[in-house]
Amino acid sequence: MSETRPTDPMAEAFEAQRDRLRAVAHRMLGSHADAEDVVQEAWLRLSRQDAAAIRNLAGWLTTVVGRISLDVLRSRQARPEASYGDGLPEFVVTLDDGPAPEEDAVLADSVGLALLVVLESLRPSERLAFVLHDLFAVPFDEIAQILGRSTAATKMLASRARRKVQAAQRPADAGREQREVVQAFLAAARRGDFEELLRVLDPEVKLTVDTPSGVVVALGATKVAAGAQLSADAATHGRAALVNGLPGVMSWREDGTPLSVLAFTVVDGRITGITAVIDPAKLALMDLPDPA
Repeated sequence: MSETRPTDPMAEAFEAQRDRLRAVAHRMLGSHADAEDVVQEAWLRLSRQDAAAIRNLAGWLTTVVGRISLDVLRSRQARPEASYGDGLPEFVVTLDDGPAPEEDAVLADSVGLALLVVLESLRPSERLAFVLHDLFAVPFDEIAQILGRSTAATKMLASRARRKVQAAQRPADAGREQREVVQAFLAAARRGDFEELLRVLDPEVKLTVDTPSGVVVALGATKVAAGAQLSADAATHGRAALVNGLPGVMSWREDGTPLSVLAFTVVDGRITGITAVIDPAKLALMDLPDPA
């Protein structure tokens, strides 16, 4: 970046950490643009510090990036309808004709793609604890300082997040159950059965829709159930699919062009996240299967 100079020892030290910091921020936020902004802000904060007073630069920078990312996640939660970021993770879509469990497991191995979708269903504090500890080996006591919680409470957050991630990425033994939950949701959406929708939705379910005007988010079972018309259309005109290894639905227009792609995150028998792409431009860029 232009603000740093190769001959500046602080800038050189920061550049040595840049790739790791960007990876941390991207796992936290799921957006390359937001991750770059966070890393830039971390540099600005470092440039205002006395470098000699920082005994562990890598740890200090990780803490700063974690705190900034947490603020961004909480801001998104406070303004769930706001668009943000540079879109959703790339989707790998295959039609789901009831593949064998071992084939499901192969699809689920695309962890780099699927994990970002699953992480979207976590609360900000859970996401930070899981990402920093499980993916980047940051000690729990350091994460606890970022969250302002005890080390024990932070371990519980990471454990809860870990269970959600494992449950959502375990199609070899849970794929059939996940599909049944999704089919129950789609059937309820098609019938307009509000009570059944609430039964299969997690109370804190997150709906993320990639529209022509940007990414829009809705939170909570009541709001998602009330806006389930999109899912009803997919249930009526779509086919079961696997989206980054997660159960989903793909639908087409009458002329055969893609209409929508939906991916569902299912944890403990309830839908905790729905990710939908309805932007025709984004759909046109995807390598999507043709209707049979």
